[in-house]
Amino acid sequence: MGTFHEVVELSGHIIDSWSLPRAWDTIMDRGGNFTVQEISIGKQKSESSYARFQVEAPDPETLELIISELQQFGAILVDAHDTQTEMVTQDGVLPPNFYSTTNLPTQIRIGGKWVLVENIEMDVVVVVEAEKQRAYCKPMHEVSKGDQVVVGHKGIRVQPYERERGHETFAFMQSDVSSERAKVLAIKNIARQMHEIRERGGKILFVLGPAVIHTGAGRYVAELIRRNYIHAIFGGNAIITHDIESALFGTSLGVNLKTGEQVEGGHRNHLRAINAMRGVGSLEKAIEIGLLREGITYEAVTRGLPLVLAGSIRDDGPMPGVITDMPVAQHHMREVVQDVDMTIMVASMLHAIATGNLLPARVRTVVVDINPAVVTKLADRGTFQAAGLVTDAELFLRELLESINQLEKELA
Repeated sequence: MGTFHEVVELSGHIIDSWSLPRAWDTIMDRGGNFTVQEISIGKQKSESSYARFQVEAPDPETLELIISELQQFGAILVDAHDTQTEMVTQDGVLPPNFYSTTNLPTQIRIGGKWVLVENIEMDVVVVVEAEKQRAYCKPMHEVSKGDQVVVGHKGIRVQPYERERGHETFAFMQSDVSSERAKVLAIKNIARQMHEIRERGGKILFVLGPAVIHTGAGRYVAELIRRNYIHAIFGGNAIITHDIESALFGTSLGVNLKTGEQVEGGHRNHLRAINAMRGVGSLEKAIEIGLLREGITYEAVTRGLPLVLAGSIRDDGPMPGVITDMPVAQHHMREVVQDVDMTIMVASMLHAIATGNLLPARVRTVVVDINPAVVTKLADRGTFQAAGLVTDAELFLRELLESINQLEKELA
């Protein structure tokens, strides 16, 4: 029985980053085989390694699948070809053999030259403007009739995600997620990274869930905004609703945030908060007339921070400013993440996953949740750079602010 084959190359730190063994595992798991033609291993940690091997599969479809997965590890076809494209014939509908991206830096070959794909993110397609030697990403719903979309696997080069060669700021989170890890040390390292980014004029994005307010940690986030450690916020209707509820009534879900006791009739407070904001028409107007005077929302709006709030089917209200059109919300999120240097996601599974899907692999990403499954889910879905910390939202944010205070004193 005949086989179908391609010869591929892998180079870089492919041994200690596990790219090579994972590539071989992928080939065998998908029903293929491989024959090593050449291999050389770096003798020192600063030296790269190289492997060339033939990939064999029983049919073209299996070979196509294997090659597409190997490209995520940085595999390059030895027989270099320009990338292949097909024209979109219907708005929002892709050619059958479209290439689906990862969030790793990607190049495609146009006219014999390698061109960097702009605005890379996972699970979208690459649109090519050959005459301009340009390639960029588009989500499925934005492709238009006439767009030339990359198909197949030829002429594509993906830069694999590799761990740092020297001391890694997030080395404490590079192993499997564990609730037993020394959290204080981890948080101090995160604080140091945030300070470095702020000092060089970088941008830090926070993705927040309502547990930040329920646990009484909203005040720490507000302080981080005042101190210029947060430059954009993503969330949903719940985080803004309960933040404003706490600012107006001192409760979250009807529970007094100072005493921890249920307030009589307090279960209606979140609806009263929504109604108050809708009554004045906007968050900006509520601040202008003095109705809203504190909290995360107040600090973000008064400082002009991008505040992208994506709604859902279960929302009450919603609050003014919440985007109920999902493609529109995605568009605004995509605009914000393009120049983000670091993202910290706290107690928000759905918005964390959504943001992770949009982030380039270069963005430092920290996921904090009391549920280990939430922390591991982003990495499982392809956000290779996500580092996780299993802990309570209030503990994390309180310790983060304290670590920043201590660091600033040491540097003063």
